[in-house]
Amino acid sequence: MKTTILMTLSAALMFALGVVLTFLPRETLTYLGGEPLEPLILLLQVTGALYLGFAMLNWMARATILGGIYNRPIVLGNFLHFAAVAAALLKAVTGGERHEAVLAAALVYTVLAAWFGFVLFNHPRPVSSAPP
Repeated sequence: MKTTILMTLSAALMFALGVVLTFLPRETLTYLGGEPLEPLILLLQVTGALYLGFAMLNWMARATILGGIYNRPIVLGNFLHFAAVAAALLKAVTGGERHEAVLAAALVYTVLAAWFGFVLFNHPRPVSSAPP
């Protein structure tokens, strides 16, 4: 299975979130209906830095073999991240949260969690080649 698309998509998503949270934390809180308190702004900036670091990791690993035992820590880290966030977002949605950004994020994170789970628990198949 070719995982370049998965890693590129996750890197792009995390990069975008990282830039927004690092450089626009006050605006992000206001958009989501929260109070732009200084501790929350700092927390969003730290979270943004984490997203940027994860984005760089995924971007650098996008062309490597992933799945099964290959690059397992990278795949496992991504799977745990996307699964945990998807669970939190789905809990919020089932609890009545109807903000369009939360609904969209729940969908995207659930799809990426399932995709990384598939890669984690399946051995990569070699790309078919011409017989010798």
